[in-house]
Amino acid sequence: MTTTAGKRLLLGLTGGVAAYKSAELLRSLTKAGYDVRVVMTQAAMQFIGTATMQALSGQPVWTDLWDPRVANGMAHIDLSRDRDLIVVAPATADFMAKLVHGRADDLLSTLLLARECPAMLAPAMNRQMWEHPATQRNVQTLLSDGVLLAGPGAGEQACGEIGLGRMLEPEILLEEIDAFFQPKILQGRHVVMTAGPTVEPIDPVRAITNASSGKMGYALARAAREAGAQVLLISGPTALPTPSGVQRIDVRTAQDMFDAVKRVVNTADIFIGVAAVADYRAQTIAQQKIKKTTASERTLLLEENPDILAYVAGLPQAPFCVGFAAESEQLSQHASEKRRRKNIPLLIGNLAEQALGADDNAVTLFDEAGEHPLPRASKLPLARTLIAQIAARLPRGSQGKK
Repeated sequence: MTTTAGKRLLLGLTGGVAAYKSAELLRSLTKAGYDVRVVMTQAAMQFIGTATMQALSGQPVWTDLWDPRVANGMAHIDLSRDRDLIVVAPATADFMAKLVHGRADDLLSTLLLARECPAMLAPAMNRQMWEHPATQRNVQTLLSDGVLLAGPGAGEQACGEIGLGRMLEPEILLEEIDAFFQPKILQGRHVVMTAGPTVEPIDPVRAITNASSGKMGYALARAAREAGAQVLLISGPTALPTPSGVQRIDVRTAQDMFDAVKRVVNTADIFIGVAAVADYRAQTIAQQKIKKTTASERTLLLEENPDILAYVAGLPQAPFCVGFAAESEQLSQHASEKRRRKNIPLLIGNLAEQALGADDNAVTLFDEAGEHPLPRASKLPLARTLIAQIAARLPRGSQGKK
């Protein structure tokens, strides 16, 4: 697992109204431990002041190609030499065109031309500007030159129109930057995951469910995508936002989840069953709300839901299967038995009362060699560790499915 704390960024701002988002991005970056140096174009300063960016970064802001603070007069070289990544957010259509043609008439464009580190652009412009053939040609040229693009997003724009062209929100850009620094140990792999609870209706207003926030599953989806995998997340009901770059299918019941898994699992190299799937469902669902009566007892007949993980593990060409087990007692015994019963190479177990709804977790890995406890950690760092553990256990020489 790679930590991003201490990584050195150069954050460039060009002249778009989305520059106001860059202040929040900068705040998030510094909070996450990044060292951020800010360079602004003259046009960017029409939208946001240098004092704001200096206060948030804790460093001087650079705007002038001829800044006398650089003794050798080579700010366009010196300012980027110790950086790990240059991020331009917002990146206007004009600035992208300048990069394509190698123009260098201000500090930021000259830095991009003279850089030795990778560059990531966060486009921000009107939808028609984004869709214009000239911009799309420039996008393809930049991509072929190795420049990374984060976005744009779709939605309402400052001009009042709706469409592609919005700069990604700061929290999404932070995910993209974090992802850049993670090792691509699952590059080319296809991962199908389940996460969250399932909800099994009894009548139109009541249901059986399992307690699950979905946080661990969503953190794993993000970590797998950061590691270079193509990730499909099949999720029960949860209010969590979809991790950047992850495809999501929403389901409600265990049968819905099972049907979704069966449709897509043939594309998977890795299947991770994190969802807290309800083991049982009502045999009969009442069409109307069941009214309270004077009877002191009521019988509810249940039937078993499909075992999704066992189904996937039993396929003729099964993907590498990873299961989860949340137990209330005797974790070692129950998790080991579950792994053997489902015939899967890896099971991740934890005690439910220590994890449900929490932002951290302590888990134990169960495999053929025995059990391997991991120290308690917040869920995203833990998810990155788990993805590394999964990658290390993949069969040697296996290739991702096309």
